[in-house]
Amino acid sequence: MDNIGDQDEQLRQTQRLASVGLCAGGIAHDFNNLLTVILSSAALLRRTLADRPDALEELREIEATAQRGAELTGQLLAFVRKQVNQPQLVDLNKLTSSIERLLRRVIGEHVELTIDLAPAPTPIWGDPAEVGQVLVNLGLNARDAMPAGGRLRIETATVHPYSRITISDTGHGMTPETMARLSEPLFSTKPNGTGTGLGLAISYGIVRRNGGHIEVASSPESGTTFRLYFPRAECEILPASPQEPAEMPRGGETILLAEDDPAVRSTAVRMLRLLGYTVLEATQGAEALDIATSHPAEIHLLVADVIMPRLGGPGLADQLRRARPELKVLLISGYAAEALAELGNPDVSFMRKPYTPSQLARRVREILGAEASTVGAAGDP
Repeated sequence: MDNIGDQDEQLRQTQRLASVGLCAGGIAHDFNNLLTVILSSAALLRRTLADRPDALEELREIEATAQRGAELTGQLLAFVRKQVNQPQLVDLNKLTSSIERLLRRVIGEHVELTIDLAPAPTPIWGDPAEVGQVLVNLGLNARDAMPAGGRLRIETATVHPYSRITISDTGHGMTPETMARLSEPLFSTKPNGTGTGLGLAISYGIVRRNGGHIEVASSPESGTTFRLYFPRAECEILPASPQEPAEMPRGGETILLAEDDPAVRSTAVRMLRLLGYTVLEATQGAEALDIATSHPAEIHLLVADVIMPRLGGPGLADQLRRARPELKVLLISGYAAEALAELGNPDVSFMRKPYTPSQLARRVREILGAEASTVGAAGDP
């Protein structure tokens, strides 16, 4: 009977987690829309402030804060598994530093956190939001293993041919029997059934999906050490640009833009028109279909939000391409990986929210082909 009761409780916890995931995913989706407007408006405002260094400094602070918000929503979406996996070149040193503030908040003041970064970059090819989620998951596990306080240490290193993150705690440790089950879904290391048993299973899955593997060392009352190995990327990591590039690529093609959020739609339409494009504006998918049907000339690109009332971006793209097979498609969202899972079409591209005008402009030009010209950040087209 105890086993049946435990299984029922695990089922209830899983159902509660699923409900929380739906709620968190929806909130993150709306928040990404707000961040898109903030970043886009700030970047467009920069064009008028070239001779105002004091104002530009304030603008940089707005952009940096919005980017930190984007990182947090990315971590939230990765946690509820609503984030589209987007591998990129990542320096584990920079990723660990960026997650430090969040880690200090979630582990509490009773745990001493030490971070020791490798002297040289530790590049990998992976999804930064997902890898960051693993660090948070393991940090939370370490906190729970040290209820009376302790030390948590995170180190990065290069161990050819891998880049490695090591997470060590001084907690109560684990038996060999417990360690053998760490990657099992619904198996929890927390006492009295207080855990869902999903955090470590998700972490193992993320590390494998990003090409890596995990080693664990632990014994009762002697703490636990997780070593995360990722294949080292043989690429140079360039310094991040502190602001939007000075120039954005222009074009003259016709773009059908479908976005149900008025503020996001307004800033995107304004920017694309400034860059020379003819933009057909739709408030949702069904309206975009009507516009495309009545438009007599060629439409070169559909830019559509994934989630819209009645008809979302993937369904809209499918219907439009039946009548216009040459149409290229850019779907945009920070959410709903499931909605993109079945696309698989080389003419259908994806971009994550939030985005800046420069990111959208360059992605549009990349999809449409060689750029015709550029527009300076301070002047009108």
